[in-house]
Amino acid sequence: MIWEYDLNEILTGFQEDQDTYHCVICNECYEKGKIFQEQDGLYDARGAAMQHMKKKHRNMAYYLLGQELSLTGLSEIQNKLLSMILEGKTDQEIGKELGIAQSTVRNHRYKLREREKQAKLFLALMTSLEEETNRNIAKSDTGLIQEIHNTATMVDDRYMITDKEVTKTLATYLDENGALLQFPAKEKKKIIILREIMENFKKDTEYSEAEVDKVLKRIFEDHTTLRRALIEYGFMDRSDDCKIYRVKE
Repeated sequence: MIWEYDLNEILTGFQEDQDTYHCVICNECYEKGKIFQEQDGLYDARGAAMQHMKKKHRNMAYYLLGQELSLTGLSEIQNKLLSMILEGKTDQEIGKELGIAQSTVRNHRYKLREREKQAKLFLALMTSLEEETNRNIAKSDTGLIQEIHNTATMVDDRYMITDKEVTKTLATYLDENGALLQFPAKEKKKIIILREIMENFKKDTEYSEAEVDKVLKRIFEDHTTLRRALIEYGFMDRSDDCKIYRVKE
């Protein structure tokens, strides 16, 4: 998940490991010690990673502005405003497109700058906390709150799931072979079950509907309900013609 990387890695778009540089968006890897041929020349692993980010993703700002608003914390109008600023549009052009006065555009700019200052201080505060203190922030009476998957279609209290809730739900709804005894009615339990089901699918792999159904039939009789739920909750994506399914990242 994108927030698991440190700030510099998110800004550059790639992470350096012992042997590779890899893209934090699509996980494309470049092995150290190798030379990579690009259209405009030869690059080492770091240079190739930088070129990959520029050509495939443009930059991290475009990627982040394309994420769910609940993940970035932006309002819809803030997201649109920043997208237009990124495109180099003037206050007049932005105002005309959004149907607001130029003074309102300037006011939005001011508020975004103020929010930037607050974000810096908040990041400094969280960074200065001890590791155990950070763990305590995620603790609740029912256990440690787990991370929300990056492609969740809506983030609310349904996703505030603790490790104890996961253990209890899986024990209740799955048998010893991993088959689903019953698809739960409660939203939070559905998400726990769907997360577990996703362990059966690989990233960067295309599946036909028949292949998806083959996996799901082994888990639950009503496989169409599971397939529909995986799409609805943002775990899988499918092509417009519904022929190709992928793990959503």
